[in-house]
Amino acid sequence: KLEGLKTIAVTTNGINLTRLLPRLKEAGLNAINISLDTLVPAKFEFIVRRKGTNLSSKATVLILAGMCVLYLQVNCVVMRGFNEDEVLDFVDFTKDLPLDVRFIEYMPFDGQYCCFEILLGQK
Repeated sequence: KLEGLKTIAVTTNGINLTRLLPRLKEAGLNAINISLDTLVPAKFEFIVRRKGTNLSSKATVLILAGMCVLYLQVNCVVMRGFNEDEVLDFVDFTKDLPLDVRFIEYMPFDGQYCCFEILLGQK
């Protein structure tokens, strides 16, 4: 641990978090940002590019929220044509959990080209 360092955080999709969490906490981890862009298992597998995840980030959110030992935040990138229909489901899923939820605007840049067609802005 470094003197004066108040927060050690990690951002994760949660797939390996339950396995790694004890060692991370031992090292001083005290905040977790979970990237969870969908509550639909098939969409989650598409995002993380792994089959058979059983929506592990959703389960991880519930486990961590139940433990209440770390600051927990869920980040959800809202994308047109992909998950904008799930925003209210996210609110319902998290409304009674001890965590913060941030709905983040999609950054329309893939390294070379802008991808404005999936940008979900204000209407």
